[in-house]
Amino acid sequence: MAGQHLQETSLRYFLEVVKRGSIREAAERLFVSSSAVSRQISALEDALNTQLFERRPRGMALTAAGEVLAMYARRVSLETDRVVSEIQALKGLRKGMVRVATSSGFALEFLPSVIARFQMEYPGIQFQMRVSRSSSVTTAILRGDADIGLTYSRAAERDISVGFQQAAPVMAIMKPNHPLAGSESLELVQLKPYNLALPDRDNTVRQLFDVGSSRHRLILEAALESDNFESLIHYVLHTDAVTIGGEITVRERLRNGTLVARPFRDTGMSDRFIELQTLTGRTLPEGVRAFMDRLKAELTAA
Repeated sequence: MAGQHLQETSLRYFLEVVKRGSIREAAERLFVSSSAVSRQISALEDALNTQLFERRPRGMALTAAGEVLAMYARRVSLETDRVVSEIQALKGLRKGMVRVATSSGFALEFLPSVIARFQMEYPGIQFQMRVSRSSSVTTAILRGDADIGLTYSRAAERDISVGFQQAAPVMAIMKPNHPLAGSESLELVQLKPYNLALPDRDNTVRQLFDVGSSRHRLILEAALESDNFESLIHYVLHTDAVTIGGEITVRERLRNGTLVARPFRDTGMSDRFIELQTLTGRTLPEGVRAFMDRLKAELTAA
């Protein structure tokens, strides 16, 4: 890749070892010998007069000094990618790559539809979408594995710049003919007579739900618990159960009348935010900036 020619070989080799946790695996990815990678790492350690890795039986672990260098090397790598992208744009190539890390709720309907519409206008832009838990989205940004993070967050993160934030209250989601669908808003206690389809306990929606239930001393058990939201939705469509989630996760189904969503009046059920995250201090390539702007517009659409 063009960007690799703008980087110091030692830093490229160092970053690959950081990513793989092993000199042997890094060498395989770089198509060089293990000894060549070892020499570059040793050269860096000699130049900095410090140990960058702890050599362990199961791989390489960064020292505190290594962590500092890794953050710098990631920024160099990302800035190189941006420069190459900008030069290509000046040549009229109109090509680029946008790497998005997202939590699963956005990956079902929202992000694929936004990407598809964006590519109708900019067919030369390619996308990589990585789906993981909210905490892993932020980690992908910090490691330089993604340009944009779209996730739910409840606390500020160091070295993360929040380009957009929007409240994302927990909603009760059900079929239009459900007995609770006629209410404009609900209280958690109203769910007690009905079967519940709940996300697993690592999900931010579930965590707020459990805190709210505990606050009211309610025992609300799941008839179905899953880490796959689409499975919960299909269960709701085949039963009289209620699930919980964010409006944006089921926006298309709300628009076509397949489902309805009702907010909770209980304290704390709105303590969650949608965030667009990038790495602090990074200048984003033109294509990434344009897609960020598109995401902001789509997220605020009612």
